Amino acid sequence: MNARAGAALAGLLLHAGAGLAHDLITVEAAERYLANASEWSRVIASDGPAALRAEAHCRMGSMFDEIRDLLNRDIAVHGEPQGVPTILLIGELERIGTPLDYSERKRRFLPPVAHFSKCLELQPGGRHAGEAMSGLLRGNFYESFEENPLEAAQSWDDLREQIAIARQFLSRHSDHPDREEIEFIFAILLTRAARSAPGAQMRLESAAAARVAADAFESRYPDSLRAAAMPLLREVLPR
Repeated sequence: MNARAGAALAGLLLHAGAGLAHDLITVEAAERYLANASEWSRVIASDGPAALRAEAHCRMGSMFDEIRDLLNRDIAVHGEPQGVPTILLIGELERIGTPLDYSERKRRFLPPVAHFSKCLELQPGGRHAGEAMSGLLRGNFYESFEENPLEAAQSWDDLREQIAIARQFLSRHSDHPDREEIEFIFAILLTRAARSAPGAQMRLESAAAARVAADAFESRYPDSLRAAAMPLLREVLPR
C-alpha cells in the first residue's frame, strides 16, 4: 500500500510540473545571465550592507534555478545540454567563479540552495525572505528523493528544519505565488515526520498535523492536481 501511494504521488508531482515551459537559451539570454551573475557576485563579495548582499544571493539563486531548469530539460530530452549559447554560458559561469552545481551521479544540475540559505542568514526577515525560503524548501524537497516522495534520504534534523522553515513561510507569506506548492510540500514533510520521527509521541503528533495540513490543502485548492495526493498521504499515516 505504501509503495502504491508513493508511486501515485510521484506521478502527481511529475504531472504538476509538466505544464511549465521556457524559451531556449539564446545568445541574448546567455549575455543577460552572465551580466547579472557578474554584477551580483561582485555585490556578494563586497563589504556592502547585509540587505544588498542578501538580495544579490536571492537574485542569483532565482536566476540559477531558471537556468538549471532549462538545462535539466535539455538533458532529459537529449542526454546533455544543447546549443552553442548554452555551452558557452556554462563555461563562462564557471570561468567567472559562479559555476552551476552539477551532480555526475544524478546527471542533472542541482538547485542553488546555498544562495537562498545565505540570503536568509544575512536577512532572516528581509523583503526577499519569502522567495529565499521558497527556493530553499523546493530545492531541498525535490532533491531529497529519487522516485517515491515518501521515501527520502533525509535525516531527522534536516526534516525538522525544513518543517520549521515551511511553517514560518506559511505564517508570514499568505499571498506568495509559491504558497500552494509550499503547502503541498509541507503536508508531505509532515507525513514523512509521522513515519520517521524518533519517538511514538512525536510520530502521532506529526500524523495529526499532517492530517490537518492535508485537509486544509484540499479545502483551499480543491481544483488543484496536487489535491489528489492528499488521500494518498492520509492512507500512509500511522493511526
